[in-house]
Amino acid sequence: MHNFRQLRIWIDSVELAKDIYSLTQKFSNEHKFGIASQLYSAAVSIPSNIAEGSARKSEKDFRHFLSMSLGSTFELETQLIIAEQCNLAAHNDFENLLARIQSLQKQIKAFSNTISP
Repeated sequence: MHNFRQLRIWIDSVELAKDIYSLTQKFSNEHKFGIASQLYSAAVSIPSNIAEGSARKSEKDFRHFLSMSLGSTFELETQLIIAEQCNLAAHNDFENLLARIQSLQKQIKAFSNTISP
């Protein structure tokens, strides 16, 4: 069993979720229950799946949850691109968050590869 609170991927994904929340708070009320909700939900699922998977009894189960967490990063990336294309996110915010998401994707993949199949 892994202590999720000590995993860099969990720490980074919690920080990312907080920053996505801050970004979505800038959206107009019109978008708060649409894409903002989707963005935040995807962002929160990343560290949540890491934490849940770390409590599983087998490494295979943990890898499965890491895979779900990775999937959520791609979901978040897609939603962020849509938000930027709809002019809901400032370009600087978009670029910074996108780079962090892509870095997290690499980190999760690399960490998952260290877990026995």
